Amino acid sequence: MKKYIYDDKSGLGYRLYGDYYLPDLELMEDEEACYGKYGMLRKTYLMEHRKPYYQMLMLQGKLNKHLNRVDREAHERMDILVAQMAEKQGVTELFKAEQPMLWVQRMNGIRTAVEAIVFTEIIYG
Repeated sequence: MKKYIYDDKSGLGYRLYGDYYLPDLELMEDEEACYGKYGMLRKTYLMEHRKPYYQMLMLQGKLNKHLNRVDREAHERMDILVAQMAEKQGVTELFKAEQPMLWVQRMNGIRTAVEAIVFTEIIYG
């Protein structure tokens, strides 16, 4: 038996392993994974709730690109919304110098609220 055969109809090559011919399949190159918290949360969400979409991205070699983009968008949105909400609520550097503990408390509340918005809009959307 030949160790390698090529099927013109399917365009696939097959390699002999024991008594069986198995297709030579390769995953397409994906960009390097450099996502953080939000990319990991998106990946978990896709794996648990959008499995066909997750598998499609993975098989097309676009999963890391998608997760990197989601992570970047989430961080950008967090920065913008935190700054806007802090300005609107009067949580400034002067306020930080005068009442540091209250400033930390208010900023933590703002970050929590903004993160809920980012989860709804970007991560689970």
